[in-house]
Amino acid sequence: MSRPVLQVIAASTRPGRRGIAVARWVQRLAQEHGGFDVELVDLAEVALPVFDEPNHPRLQQYTHQHTRDWSATVARADAFVLVTPEYNHSFPASLKNALDYLSVEWADKAAGLVTYGGVSAGLRASSAVKPVLGALRVHTVPEAVSVPFFAQFLDEEDEFVPNAELEAGGKAMLDELARVTPALRSLRAAA
Repeated sequence: MSRPVLQVIAASTRPGRRGIAVARWVQRLAQEHGGFDVELVDLAEVALPVFDEPNHPRLQQYTHQHTRDWSATVARADAFVLVTPEYNHSFPASLKNALDYLSVEWADKAAGLVTYGGVSAGLRASSAVKPVLGALRVHTVPEAVSVPFFAQFLDEEDEFVPNAELEAGGKAMLDELARVTPALRSLRAAA
C-alpha cells in the first residue's frame, strides 16, 4: 500500500501574509517525519471564489472548473494539517469557504491543527473550526500545535524557526495522524 497523502493547507490568503512560513515549516516537518507523501496546498493559490455552486456539495454535481479542480485536490488526500491564523476569535473566511465547497471529499479523513496568532496562539480559531470539521466527518486528532506571538519565530528572511516545544508538538501531531490515517483509509475503502 502506498504512503498516505498528507496535505498541509495554508489558510491565510491576504497579501503580505507571514503565516505561509508556518505552513512551509509544517510541510518540512511532515517530509522529515517520513510517514506521508506531503503536499502544500496554499488557499491563496487555489483562489476559490465565494461559494458559487448551485447544488449541495454532497451531490458532487459541480458546475464550475474551479470546484472540480478543488474536488480533485482534496479527494487525493488521506489526511490534512490545517495551518490557520486566528481572525476575530475564529478562523479566516478563506478556510470556511474552502471547507464548504466540498463534502464527500473531506469525509473519513484525519486532520491536525496548527494555529498561530498573538497571545491566544490561535486557540480560538482551533475551537471554531472543530465543529465545522466534525460536520464534514473529518476526524481531528487531539495533538495540535498552537504558536503564540508567532512573529517571534520568524527570522530575517521570514522563515519560521520553531523552538523545541513546537517541534515536539508537531511531531506528536504527525505521529497521531500516521496512526489513525490507515484505519480511516480502510473505512473509506469499505464504503
